[in-house]
Amino acid sequence: MRKEYGIMIIGTTKELKNHEYRVGLTPDNVLAFVGKGHTVYVETHAGEGAGFSDEEYKNAGAIILDTPAEVFAKADMIVKVKEPETCEYQYLREGQILYTYLHLAPNPELTKALMEKGVKAVAYETITDAEGNLPCLRPMSQIAGRLSIQEGAKYLEKSFGGRGILLGGVPGVERGKIVIIGGGIAGTYAAKAAVGIDAQVTLLDVNLNRLSYLEDIFGASVTTLYSTEANIRKCLAEADLVIGSVLIPGASAPKLVRKEHLKNMKKGAVIVDIAIDQGGCCETSKVTTHENPVFIEDGVVHYCVGNMPGAVPHTSTVALSNATFKYGMMIADMGLEEAVKRDKGLAKGVNIYANKCTNKNVADSLNLEYTELESVIK
Repeated sequence: MRKEYGIMIIGTTKELKNHEYRVGLTPDNVLAFVGKGHTVYVETHAGEGAGFSDEEYKNAGAIILDTPAEVFAKADMIVKVKEPETCEYQYLREGQILYTYLHLAPNPELTKALMEKGVKAVAYETITDAEGNLPCLRPMSQIAGRLSIQEGAKYLEKSFGGRGILLGGVPGVERGKIVIIGGGIAGTYAAKAAVGIDAQVTLLDVNLNRLSYLEDIFGASVTTLYSTEANIRKCLAEADLVIGSVLIPGASAPKLVRKEHLKNMKKGAVIVDIAIDQGGCCETSKVTTHENPVFIEDGVVHYCVGNMPGAVPHTSTVALSNATFKYGMMIADMGLEEAVKRDKGLAKGVNIYANKCTNKNVADSLNLEYTELESVIK
């Protein structure tokens, strides 16, 4: 597929998910790839939703093509934002690198397609840095965390089925109560946004070191609790807004909020399940879209949009490309095989390779055979 060492053909296409306006590459990314001798194809209008015109891509050195089929057919590596939709499976081919968010654990159909097609699938969400953090997931977690409070506040309005609560309150009226389950990046940024509007905030996590860190950051503005069944049940009963932000990299999210809990919650309370990309941490969650973002179950409003950051596509696209570009350039310059040998964190991003599942959490979640990447990489 590769024409010679150091030269790669890279493509990006328009995202197809409902109201998804982000794009995999910015014109600045294109300029950098072309400057290193690589070729970049961009589907026409791919970046318009994020504020980038075809003319900007052309000026950066990209070649504009009319259809996604053309881009997929030419590209050694496809750089996207979200996982391929079913109609895009036909474009994938053996040996092609797919570099994007994949979230395979709740998506056996896509996993099967990638394995059968022989795609080299690299997932942003499982790449790690030297400290074991998730650098390509971090910016979208930050945005989703902030958005969760913004969206939750909106759907607490009575006209949307909510309790009719103003989270920040006013003098003489109790402030709204926000419960955040999971103190990672998304949970932390949700807490920042919640504190900023003067709500009452409780944050639960199973990592005591993380809780100590968050208490140092927020002080008395946030109540931290160790996440147990009893504490979750008690907090849910008192909550106006619940943010589910639990993450196990690559694996399905644990169902910490169960259907039986909803009966004890306030009618018109809102759950925002940030973990929905990994199957959701609420048992009653199901993926929704920006077009139809909520549903009500047992009197509780559920907001489960699978691509929350797509609502702010310019900010999200630039933030995402800031994090993912350096790995994309490594793959382009060295080839995937050499790049993952040099960067063990990037190797953890390879979920599918040579028709095999090479991420243990994905394999365990889908009851697939796990194969160590080192044993199959060429």
